[in-house]
Amino acid sequence: MIKEGDLLWTPSADWVANANVTAFMNWLRATRKLEFADYGELWRWSVTDLESFWGALWDYFSIESSSAPTSVLGSREMPGAQWFPGAKLNYAQHVLRQERAGSDALLYLSENAPLTAMAWEELAGQVRILATQLRRLGVKPGDRVLAYLPNIPQAIIALLATTSIGAVWASCSPDFGSHGVLDRVTQLAPKVLFCVDGYRYGGKAFDRRNEVGEIIGSLDSIEHVIHLPYLDPHSPAPAGERVRSWDSLLDHPPVPADSFEFEQLPFDHPLWILFSSGTTGLPKAIVHGHGGILLEMHKLLAFHMDIHPGERSFFFTTTGWMMWNVVASSLLVGACPVLYDGNPAYPTPDVLWKMAQDCGAAFFGASPTYVDIMSKAGIVPGDRYDLSKLRAIMPAGSPVSPECTAWFYDNVKKDLWIATGSGGTDCCTGFVGGVPTLPVYAGEIQAASLGVAAAAFNDRGEAVVDEVGELVITAPLPSMPVGFWNDPGRVRYREAYFEDFPGVWRHGDFFRINARGGCFVLGRSDATLNRQGVRIGTAEIYRALAALDEIEDALIVNLDLPHNQFFMPLFVKLRAGVELDAELEKRINTLLRKEYTPRHVPDRIIAVPSIPATLTGKKMEVPVRKILMGIALEKAVNRNAMANPQALDFFIHYANTQHDYSLS
Repeated sequence: MIKEGDLLWTPSADWVANANVTAFMNWLRATRKLEFADYGELWRWSVTDLESFWGALWDYFSIESSSAPTSVLGSREMPGAQWFPGAKLNYAQHVLRQERAGSDALLYLSENAPLTAMAWEELAGQVRILATQLRRLGVKPGDRVLAYLPNIPQAIIALLATTSIGAVWASCSPDFGSHGVLDRVTQLAPKVLFCVDGYRYGGKAFDRRNEVGEIIGSLDSIEHVIHLPYLDPHSPAPAGERVRSWDSLLDHPPVPADSFEFEQLPFDHPLWILFSSGTTGLPKAIVHGHGGILLEMHKLLAFHMDIHPGERSFFFTTTGWMMWNVVASSLLVGACPVLYDGNPAYPTPDVLWKMAQDCGAAFFGASPTYVDIMSKAGIVPGDRYDLSKLRAIMPAGSPVSPECTAWFYDNVKKDLWIATGSGGTDCCTGFVGGVPTLPVYAGEIQAASLGVAAAAFNDRGEAVVDEVGELVITAPLPSMPVGFWNDPGRVRYREAYFEDFPGVWRHGDFFRINARGGCFVLGRSDATLNRQGVRIGTAEIYRALAALDEIEDALIVNLDLPHNQFFMPLFVKLRAGVELDAELEKRINTLLRKEYTPRHVPDRIIAVPSIPATLTGKKMEVPVRKILMGIALEKAVNRNAMANPQALDFFIHYANTQHDYSLS
């Protein structure tokens, strides 16, 4: 039985010597006369001498700026830190400087198209043409460009073309309904819309022409629609003078690299806008800057994902999740990203492992949910496929259990670096993550990331070790948001991150650091189970339940009731053919009591048809708790932010008819 903290892997001397972070430490020794005995010392320097660390990254990655910065950090106040004042640069320019004749820029695969390579000449050439055409259409720096595109090369081309001219990118994947899109982008008043006619998922075609029509009809700001017939190459474009086809726009003479001008922009000029989940209100429009993302992505990809030039790297994502922006940014370090559009388990559950073999992937990323699918399907990728080039796997998106970590070593290969990461859309990076020079322990994230002053704070605002606290960041990061769109005075921004601990970023996750610096992200702190003064992370419950084959998914909440009472129901989605009988209930309760404490045992177990989840697959614990506490539905949840809005119906009915607890 695997236990939290069990040693699973130790890097060899060659592995350590070849790591990008080792090369950086050698460079610091040679050029800065800085000597660090290990990663821990390097990290402590990176969060205490911010100017030296981030200034070193600027030089190490040869950041190009048409106007030199006057300093590294003009002001370190949070919020409002001023990074590299005076600098002028462009994110897309740094991507396209990786252009190499005769080499692949990216590979892509979909449910109905084989693995295909796109050469750098094609990708960079299309970026320059599209950017030139956007300028001709009157798109200027600061204009917003909206994409309703799947994870395909055209999405990356559109991103780079948009940002190369200083326009601001925003993306929603086409699995979003029109209301979900409009909730996010109406406030942005986008000038341009890139869209498809539909997409395929799980072997089914999803026509999105009606949704596109509703989006266009609801956004008066849109002046240009660029239509890509993706589902059906012969499908007609939406009607209207402002509509152009992708192919017609790209039908233009080549634009030579030496004659194309990238817009030179201040460090904090908006690059792209990402959106919070919006489960309890309209999604927050989180603005990131060119310079902050440029530096952060170099650091994340090189040091914490250890991606080397020319390597094929993959992470399963859609264009609606921040990990798509990370995948696109892997071009910055000379990697060759692999794009996949479709169901990760179609037409067979192991389709992504075959892809990893066929493309020779060195880096593979997916959510722990995907690992659970593999485990329960009995898939052993290491026996089926040649994964000899695979060096690293990154599970991210939700807490990773010890069993999940161990699964890779038992089923993929023994010599493998598991670079578990956790961060957020808010800063578009990982706060804690992989370090290729450190051992891997079961269920443990290796360390806090360089430059990230991560700590666990107790209720008194004190940093604690080996105790569960709030995940906080005590020093500024260049990729912290420039702000929220349409947030005068940064009122919502301050409320979101700086209200509880002034001057300190509170992320909203439960967090623990052990004595050796290992990290554990234990679920959203606003979904805490507080029983008799003891705080329980929901991830602990879900980890234990994963051992029961009868349970497909689960959600648990705790209700704080009048007169110091509480009620903690556990909702379970059972596998087909399984009934929630007394024997199964007993096994669940016994398991939770044995694995943790009696406080982890729910007051009642209830079978449900499905578990409510966001569009990015996160369980909606807080909205469910609000519904059960009698809060009006429209104030408790935004159905447009859900992957399965009908899943709420059971909880609404239960709240209105239950006799398990009283709110009076």
